[in-house]
Amino acid sequence: MLTRGALDTERVSGGFSAVYKVLRAMEESGRCRRGYVVEGLGAAQFAVPGAIDRLRASSRTDEEAQAVVLAAADPAQPYGAALEWPSPVSDTRHRPGRKAGALVVLVAGEAVLYVERGGKSLLSFSDDEAALRQAAGALARAVREGWLDQLAVQRTDGEGALGSRMAEILTEAGFRATPKGLRLRA
Repeated sequence: MLTRGALDTERVSGGFSAVYKVLRAMEESGRCRRGYVVEGLGAAQFAVPGAIDRLRASSRTDEEAQAVVLAAADPAQPYGAALEWPSPVSDTRHRPGRKAGALVVLVAGEAVLYVERGGKSLLSFSDDEAALRQAAGALARAVREGWLDQLAVQRTDGEGALGSRMAEILTEAGFRATPKGLRLRA
């Protein structure tokens, strides 16, 4: 899917107006569709028909939303590109960004956790314990399934991981206490 905001972050010469002519021609030939597909991303949204059908089929109305771990710089991860980063739960000098090596955990499309490159520092964007547990579980699955070798979290929300509010949640997800923080290996 392509939006004006996503295209602006890619620094395409001529910007959205230059690409709009091509998108309009693709729409007229039936190769893409224009619509208001994702709420909050503005009216200028274009996608191939299969992508729109998959989005409609996967939209959830139940309470059990899926948690997804994405690279912070992944085009599928909208924060820092099409959407502004949510405010971290606590004041800390760490700020999220679309940086190589960083991870974002989305629950029901909302950013819940941000893991800085190397995993040493973790930021949370939610006070909802259920969402935090889902996000921690998704991080643990990413390690267990081999997507990540290990995660060694030393700080959460600007404080030591062992004494933080996230310590219990991460421990329940499978992280183990070490002298430097909380660690999970594959």
